[in-house]
Amino acid sequence: MKERITVSALDGLDSAEYMLIDMRDSSAFEYGHIDGAVNIPREELDTAELPRGKKLIIYCRSGIISGEAADSLCGRGYEAYELEGGYVEWLRINMENRQIKEDVEQSLRKKFKKSVWCKFTKAINEYELVQPNDKIAVCISGGKDSMLMAKLFQELKRHDKFPFELVFLVMDPGYSPENRRVIEDNARALGIPVHIFESDIFDSVYNIEKNPCYICARMRRGYLYSHAKALGCNKIALGHHFDDVIETILMGMLYGGQVQTMMPKLHSTNFEGMELIRPLYLVREADIKHWRDYNSLHFIQCACKFTDTCTTCEPDSRSVSKRLEIKNLIAELKKVNPQVEKNIFRSVENVNVNTVIAYKDKDGVHRFTDNY
Repeated sequence: MKERITVSALDGLDSAEYMLIDMRDSSAFEYGHIDGAVNIPREELDTAELPRGKKLIIYCRSGIISGEAADSLCGRGYEAYELEGGYVEWLRINMENRQIKEDVEQSLRKKFKKSVWCKFTKAINEYELVQPNDKIAVCISGGKDSMLMAKLFQELKRHDKFPFELVFLVMDPGYSPENRRVIEDNARALGIPVHIFESDIFDSVYNIEKNPCYICARMRRGYLYSHAKALGCNKIALGHHFDDVIETILMGMLYGGQVQTMMPKLHSTNFEGMELIRPLYLVREADIKHWRDYNSLHFIQCACKFTDTCTTCEPDSRSVSKRLEIKNLIAELKKVNPQVEKNIFRSVENVNVNTVIAYKDKDGVHRFTDNY
């Protein structure tokens, strides 16, 4: 029968005595993992050949499903243990007493000035995302993208070229207490004064079988608009980056049968006077990950309290999300053409309407035969 090991006890073990196994899917592992862990997803763990002379310490996201895996390994004769609380508990303890604000800010001014800061300010200027006297709700989900965006906005405010206000807005749609603590601890360590409000979105979508994550995202955006407007904001800022943009372009073409993109800014159709902006529009995800890892930061990938048991949040070989398929496709294309990502982005900046069979706007569909 498997036993439990606490995160504190793990720190006291000799790393040569054990093998730390992260049983989450590969995308979650890439997003962030415990130092020294190896990634063996759940579906591979039952057949994997593992060292017999070491303790095997297994962890999942929150310690909900790793116990079953550890039991299975014990049944195969291994000395297996479950890491109590999983990755989220390790994150909480790792960030609990950490103060890294100054180091992170210095890295943005020095090491990541060209790759992150300058691309952030280029998007701000080129797409006119921030105007004098704006009051912007910087929406923080708890992940790497939104946390970086918050620090960049603080740096922009420090330059103080013209007056504008910031509110760092966190919506708790029903996070587990562990996930909420991780977000709060990261915000405290990074010096981000978050304003948290609560909703019941997770409970509302729990029993929805078709596209629950899509519906959840739409509902969250509506709540953010509404709360931001009540606070006197005229804009909300979301953390979508360059890779999100080019993936959206290909998804529209391959799965939606249309040419469209994720815009750097847009007016809200349901909340008059409100606007959505995407200041990380030109920042590459690889550079965001580099910033995260350089500063030894750890964030949760998805704070949904159902993640450990919800397959929609954990894509596997049987049910791979369309966005992950596109991400993998771009990676393959890049092996042949290193400029493929830039070219995909430029394709929606250089549309020649004289060579398009049809296009649509607010007035309807226009075909080339109309004026042929």
